[in-house]
Amino acid sequence: MDENETPQKTSAKPQGMIVSSRHLATEDGWQSSEFEYGLILAYNGFARWIGRCMVAAGHDSLTTLEILVLHHTNHRGRRKRLSDICFLLNIEDTHTVNYALKKLQKAKLIQGDKMGKELFYSVTSEGELLCEKYREIREQCLVENLKHIENRPEDLRETAAFLRTLSGLYDQASRAATSL
Repeated sequence: MDENETPQKTSAKPQGMIVSSRHLATEDGWQSSEFEYGLILAYNGFARWIGRCMVAAGHDSLTTLEILVLHHTNHRGRRKRLSDICFLLNIEDTHTVNYALKKLQKAKLIQGDKMGKELFYSVTSEGELLCEKYREIREQCLVENLKHIENRPEDLRETAAFLRTLSGLYDQASRAATSL
């Protein structure tokens, strides 16, 4: 190490912690690195789950994003604009969602209706049936297993609120990084 370089401020790793990247786990960063590793595993497990659930429901050619867009388009039976879908899913790159919408239209799972200058999307009857079949499989394979977690409704609601809060912190950090 050069005499002008300062060593990275690290401390001994607390026992039982599994981090995503050791080089990011500084003295103050162990907990966030451990959380991020859990988030990575949870996201990938979730993505794998929704893909397999959709295959079991009868549609095997949709990506994770397309499945999320389909479910959101079906949400509450209301028509939605591209910007509404992007906002709810917290997706900045509208091009990826627009591509997903086009693919879902081609598969006849959603339809787009022009109202003035805006294009509003809604699920077709085929898309609604697919979402219903997905829900049935979800109930059977996932929700039944979640019943074994103690205090499940309260714990999951608290975790969901915590994740939404963290989403805001990550969004703020991304804005700060953009300004550097």
